[in-house]
Amino acid sequence: MFTPVETTIGAFLLHQATSILLHNNGTILGASEYMRRLVSKPTIGVAAFFAGMTASFPLLRLVLPELLTKYPPSPSTSGQALITVAMGILVGWGTKAAHGCTSGHMLCGLSRLSGRSALAVAIFFSVALVTHHLVHPSLMTSVCTSDLPCYTATYPTQATTNLLVALAAVTITAGRLIPRIAARLSKVTKNAEDKSDGTSLARHATELFAGLEFGLGLHITQMSNPAKVAAFLSFPRLEVWDPSMLLVIAFGILPSLFENLMKGFNKSPRFNKKYELGKKTFADTDWKLVLGAVAFGIGWGMSGTCPGPAVLRSVAQPAWGVLWMGGFWLSGVFLTDEPEGGMCG
Repeated sequence: MFTPVETTIGAFLLHQATSILLHNNGTILGASEYMRRLVSKPTIGVAAFFAGMTASFPLLRLVLPELLTKYPPSPSTSGQALITVAMGILVGWGTKAAHGCTSGHMLCGLSRLSGRSALAVAIFFSVALVTHHLVHPSLMTSVCTSDLPCYTATYPTQATTNLLVALAAVTITAGRLIPRIAARLSKVTKNAEDKSDGTSLARHATELFAGLEFGLGLHITQMSNPAKVAAFLSFPRLEVWDPSMLLVIAFGILPSLFENLMKGFNKSPRFNKKYELGKKTFADTDWKLVLGAVAFGIGWGMSGTCPGPAVLRSVAQPAWGVLWMGGFWLSGVFLTDEPEGGMCG
């Protein structure tokens, strides 16, 4: 069902995650690229990001356990296991060829007015929508089980709303302040002669909180729930359509867009010499990006899972994670070119 309160607050957490990583460290929150770096180029910063995502589980379990994502059962047959591996390969190859996924292209790319990201999002969203309709023709999902239309809004209790607002406020405040405190401790300030220290305490603190806010945002919006994503892709059949993802676009992307327009990228980020952004434009679009976006759209439309949510599900269901992540990393065998700038979007 449509969850406007939870989705709005969770989407703002997603905005904060991408914002602090971009304007503190100068890097893009590309979940698929972070996952590849975990294997190909592991660093303390990468570990900090995934530690933050993992920490979203005990934090929510302590404060608002009802908002933890409820996943379908892990594969129990060899056929289901093979399909899970295949979905990992499809999403892995697609996101690598397209140089990004829903986080790198949609959350980060659109908010930077990237033409390449706009094209990639248009392709993989359209393909996912068509794929979902073809593969799941009933369009029924586990989040739309009542007699009411799935777009009917449901609201949390006042107590839950208060806790949710408090959790978001504390997390966002800590994510903004603690890296600055860490900067003072490690003597990495905006006026320092060398701000490129990739092992600085401030940069690691930023990645830790970016991961935490990203994980919390995925849980709270329920974009980590494959059924919730599938319900959005059921459009235009309104009785089974959950419009929650529209609020993710509104409150996850638009605040970042306004912030990027106000701050710009002419000055250096807080803890780095410069912004590490790709230099390719819409004119540099090639067949790999288009085919990659199509492949990712097919995998996303079939399974409702993209790289960020896959990390969370792997923590909750390690058996599923071994299969899906194994396929994701195996996809690198079929495409060896690294995305420009080393990050998605």
